[in-house]
Amino acid sequence: MNKKTIRDIDLKGKRVLVRCDFNVPMDENQNITDNRRIVAALPTIKYLIEQECKIVLCSHLGRPKGEFKKEFSLAPVAAELSKQLGQEVLMATDVIGENAKTLAENLKPGQVMLIENVRFHKEETENDPEFAKQLANFGEVFVNDAFGTAHRAHASTEGVSHYLPAVSGFLIEKELKFLGDALENPERPFISILGGSKVSDKIGVIDSLLEKVDELLIGGGMSYTFYKALGYSVGNSICEDDKIDLAKELMEKAKAKNVKMLLPIDNKLGKEFSANTETMVVDRESIPDGWEGLDIGPKTIELYTEELKKAKTVIWNGTVGVAEFDLFAEGTNSLAKVLSELDATTIIGGGDTAAAVQKAGLADKMTHVSTGGGASLEFLEGKKLPGIECLMDK
Repeated sequence: MNKKTIRDIDLKGKRVLVRCDFNVPMDENQNITDNRRIVAALPTIKYLIEQECKIVLCSHLGRPKGEFKKEFSLAPVAAELSKQLGQEVLMATDVIGENAKTLAENLKPGQVMLIENVRFHKEETENDPEFAKQLANFGEVFVNDAFGTAHRAHASTEGVSHYLPAVSGFLIEKELKFLGDALENPERPFISILGGSKVSDKIGVIDSLLEKVDELLIGGGMSYTFYKALGYSVGNSICEDDKIDLAKELMEKAKAKNVKMLLPIDNKLGKEFSANTETMVVDRESIPDGWEGLDIGPKTIELYTEELKKAKTVIWNGTVGVAEFDLFAEGTNSLAKVLSELDATTIIGGGDTAAAVQKAGLADKMTHVSTGGGASLEFLEGKKLPGIECLMDK
């Protein structure tokens, strides 16, 4: 996608409004428990500081539903950003109110400020033109660097582009490059691993990838809908009975497209859905009543490992087991380890998969770990993302 970036326009000394994705997890004392999204925004912010811009950052955090709620304040983010940048980031007490306006008007070149959570106003998610216009008053140029929200047409992601010239930051540029190149011009064999609990969440992605990949490796809860489509019993495993015909259609399409589509050949079962339940491993045609599949089994790990060793491009979206439980994280961790050792382009599609790869300590061994769960999913489906479409073309 040929969109203009901050490199493509003259920003020297200008006041710039930057949409970041600072939707970071916090504990009950408002301590940030994972600062990856803040760190990911640093290259863009540092570049703007070098250009002596006056920098106004904005973001959402959580779902305050249009009300000022202290637990959703971005103040902890401003503190963490100050630490990361080695300079003070000024924190406004409001969004488009007097405090934010005064701080913005008095910014000096190279100074950075952060306005409060844009979702404290319901007009943000409604993409209200008047609210977008007020946000746009903070800048002469709009920079979108929030890939995680690029699939939403909100005031701070799309609305402001109607009032300001809009370009991408380095993070969105990187996301578009890796995800775009992998889909448009992959080095082959091109393999995709798809997990997650439901087929319905991934229909569009499977459909779209069947046009592009050489192999599709299926894992996670959605495997059991495919099992049922093949006539196997699934016990208490998660299964979407209304999607069985669709699962059959997808398997037929894979065959017609000559795409190798693999399902797990064995599974690790749990007596119940909990972190320390009784477990057993069985082949896929032997899942007994009263048990549920919660991870891929050792034979599947071996099979998928052999397939992945051939790959030159891999896109992975969705864990292949309940990776938040250590007891059922073996499949996901094993595949992450295989990917970390490949001489290939390895792309992790955000969300739970990114968290699992991070937890396994292997994130830095991947070519690219996406910062957008829903956005990367929609991008893989071939959907247009409003926060990207609104940027100026090169």
